[in-house]
Amino acid sequence: MRFYQIDPTQDARWTEFVRRHPKASVFHTVGWLKALRRTYGYEPVAFTTSSPNGELQNGLVFCRVKSWLTGRRLVSLPFSDHCEPLCDTVEDLNFLIRYLQSASEHQEWKYLEIRPIDVNLGQSGDGIDFLPAASHSLHTLDLRPELVEVFRSLDKDSVQRRIQRAQRADFVGQCGRSEDLLRDFYALFVVTRGRHRMPPSPFAWFRNLVQYLGAALEIRVAYKDETPVAAILTLRFRETVYYKYGCSDPRFNKFGAIPWLLWNAVAAAKSSGAIEFDMGRTEDGDEGLLTFKNHWVPRPKKLVYWRFPETPYSFDSAGGWKLKVAKRAFSFMPSRLLTISGQLLYRHIG
Repeated sequence: MRFYQIDPTQDARWTEFVRRHPKASVFHTVGWLKALRRTYGYEPVAFTTSSPNGELQNGLVFCRVKSWLTGRRLVSLPFSDHCEPLCDTVEDLNFLIRYLQSASEHQEWKYLEIRPIDVNLGQSGDGIDFLPAASHSLHTLDLRPELVEVFRSLDKDSVQRRIQRAQRADFVGQCGRSEDLLRDFYALFVVTRGRHRMPPSPFAWFRNLVQYLGAALEIRVAYKDETPVAAILTLRFRETVYYKYGCSDPRFNKFGAIPWLLWNAVAAAKSSGAIEFDMGRTEDGDEGLLTFKNHWVPRPKKLVYWRFPETPYSFDSAGGWKLKVAKRAFSFMPSRLLTISGQLLYRHIG
């Protein structure tokens, strides 16, 4: 086999390949890759055994992250919940990985990171030797049953009753991609990240997602007496809808606006033919978010990020001391300074 690399945002074959490959997700799409490049300066690259003149048969997509603060590395993919290798055979996958491992010694990459859903890269004795870098839970809600059955599968006290309470609270919901909705979403997002003692992603990230993903992205905002109280951002690819971001004003949390928005998104996804609602990754140490999602999907899947070679905790690892120290510093920052910190830091931690 031969080894080739392409720019997936420029090679016309990539869009068609992603469209037809059964393991592809929204995170493989050209729109997502362009938003990563435009916002953070990452360089998308895909590796394949298919010749430049032939149809793409496989591909591993990465971003080259170049940072004076955190080092040079290949990540598949930054700020993406998961990114399955698009290989139909173990032989193709192992060939590509071995080549990249060999090349990493000459490219001065700090590490390679792959974020698969199903692939176990923790093999030994065959030249793979990736090690776990982080562990998460992945909650996916099955939308194939009738909508009433989907609702009945949700936790009665923590989800069903909160949705019903929100319906009595007379929230007004708006859905779309307008600049006003984006700004209302982001204002709530800044507040929420502040509660978690973390800087928000740059506003430019969300604006670029809107620009490059277009109709595949929806923002839903709940208003109470014209005041935005909660918002979610979802993505769509083929028959899967992805819940990517959620945020709220804590003064209104008792009314259940987030569950109400999520249920509206689930119902809309179901009515438009989606068969799966991907609720995204949750770090094992985030007990609050894990409990919330377990009320929707009680048996999540284990999601492991793999790295070669083994490296110490990265900045944003849940168990890393750097993140713990940073959170303490962030807790004293006003919202404006926290937002500026996000603009400066996020390109280094992808």
